[in-house]
Amino acid sequence: MSLNSSMLSQVLPLLIIIALLILVSFLILLVQQNFKNLDDPIVAKINNLLPQTQCAQCGYPGCKPYAAAISKNEADINRCPPGGQQTIDNLAELLNLPSKTLDENLTPADSIPKVAIIKESECIGCLLCIKACPVDAIIGANKLMHTVITDQCTGCELCVPPCPMSCIDMIDKPLPVKYNFR
Repeated sequence: MSLNSSMLSQVLPLLIIIALLILVSFLILLVQQNFKNLDDPIVAKINNLLPQTQCAQCGYPGCKPYAAAISKNEADINRCPPGGQQTIDNLAELLNLPSKTLDENLTPADSIPKVAIIKESECIGCLLCIKACPVDAIIGANKLMHTVITDQCTGCELCVPPCPMSCIDMIDKPLPVKYNFR
């Protein structure tokens, strides 16, 4: 009897490890099934046509979830104001659908790209704009002034409403400076 109990005490940890490995494998398969559409090639093609502003004006938190919804026929192709008519036309061509105009419930984007700027002398460092920025284009620290990295800013304007000091303005995106060192 003591032989069986010593044998059991040696085999039991091994059985527990095998059971845990089976459980983890099952969970990995479950996660892969739920996120399968993110690896779908058509989702990637649709996503590449979107402007990547992550502005959420389409009703989705970013361009990739919107692309996934389009691929599953859960969203229409005319819900991207920053992309404008050109993006709608490109999506229609890719998906072999008739083109449409921008959804009438959405406001068309300006033809000139915008970026946020923070009036740093008025900024109280509340962090609300940093939390609202979907592309991490705002830097700063708590109770210190913040600033916008204009090269990273997509002009989505999501940082403007949460600012309690109204110290964020949207301006025309500056043109890049080109240097010629010849």
